Amino acid sequence: MPSRRTFLQTAAAAAAAPSVLLQAQRPSRPSSESSAALPPAIAALTNRRAEATPISLAEREQRLERARTLLRQNKIGALVITTGSSLTYFTGLRWGQSERFFAWVLPATGAPFVVCPVFEEGRVRERMEAKPATLPSASTTKVYTWNEDEDPYALLAKALKEAGLSSGKIGVEERTQFVFADGIAHASPALTAVSAIPVTMGCRAIKTAAELALMQLANNITLSVYEAAYKSAKPGMTTREFTDLVDAAYARSGVPGVVSCQVDQYSALPHGSLQPQVIRENEIILIDDGCTVEGYQSDISRTFVLGKASDKQKKVFDIVHKAQAAALAAARPGIPCHAIDDAARSVVTAAGFGPDYKTFSHRLGHGIGMDGHEWPYLVRGNNLPLAAGMTFSDEPGIYLTGEFGVRLEDDWYVTESGGKMFTPQSPSLEDPFAKA
Repeated sequence: MPSRRTFLQTAAAAAAAPSVLLQAQRPSRPSSESSAALPPAIAALTNRRAEATPISLAEREQRLERARTLLRQNKIGALVITTGSSLTYFTGLRWGQSERFFAWVLPATGAPFVVCPVFEEGRVRERMEAKPATLPSASTTKVYTWNEDEDPYALLAKALKEAGLSSGKIGVEERTQFVFADGIAHASPALTAVSAIPVTMGCRAIKTAAELALMQLANNITLSVYEAAYKSAKPGMTTREFTDLVDAAYARSGVPGVVSCQVDQYSALPHGSLQPQVIRENEIILIDDGCTVEGYQSDISRTFVLGKASDKQKKVFDIVHKAQAAALAAARPGIPCHAIDDAARSVVTAAGFGPDYKTFSHRLGHGIGMDGHEWPYLVRGNNLPLAAGMTFSDEPGIYLTGEFGVRLEDDWYVTESGGKMFTPQSPSLEDPFAKA
């Protein structure tokens, strides 16, 4: 599903000219595109897909055991997942959203099973038998099928009963579309549908070394792509032309990625504007978003100028930079999530850009992993304690309506001793990718 930022980027392109919509929908340039046609900084990028080590079958088996433990702790009889990132997380399956009910179900005790349309059984079994194997417990996974004129939710209730679950609570993955969640809820009068967040978040919020390695690679690639596009940018270029440079850079790097680009007054809108824009010398440019490596996301923002920054621009940048550093410095296991937001917001307020959400108008950060935004969230009121292995964005901003906005965003993770960035902080508006 496209993010709000991606939607705004595409919509802005459509507003600029009717022909641009088709251009915006085109696939990314192949990585084999002639480097002679590209700016030198982008042509110098190389395909990095081979650096990614996929999540192993053994790790997915461990995820199932963790989920079963959490199901039992929360007195939930089974976890029901239809499609989306949680399905891929547990099974390795990538299954498109449809109006037809498809579900992978993990009982707290016993083997998982699948409920799917009868004509999809062959495709399911093909994935189950794929080499190398990605689906945990494939040899013991039973497939229940339903015809077009049958009730798939009655079949789900039958399958649950055969798994020993005729009453009690069934956990529904929180991003399940309403028609499926409603059908699950009414599958049996003796079964109660509840949120599966304690299970899905309980598993996915704590990243393993293998997950952190994929996220590190995604962040490294995004930063290198941003730097190459920055070095290739020129005043007079449209924001669409700038995002084309990023598209080409991701294609050279061998991974899918997106970017939004906002200039001057439009950078004061945290998720951008529909208006076509032109990059001009000495004006603020704010870029945002990231890429995906083996299903794992990056999310980085950089704010810079081409030319000389004004004193006011530099002042705002320096405050945001200090706020980002303060948030990271506050992090350690056991600290509540809200304390990280508090640390950054206090810097902004003390500098005269408060109070509260006056100019820093959004939370400090979000969890990140297989989804660009996932739990937990670094926001006032969230008392959930940090734990080693959690991953977040750190993205304070100051947005001055009608003038400009500055946001600095890097992803980071919690270690036993504190917080650690995947990427270094941007040092300045005029040299945003300078090495320390």
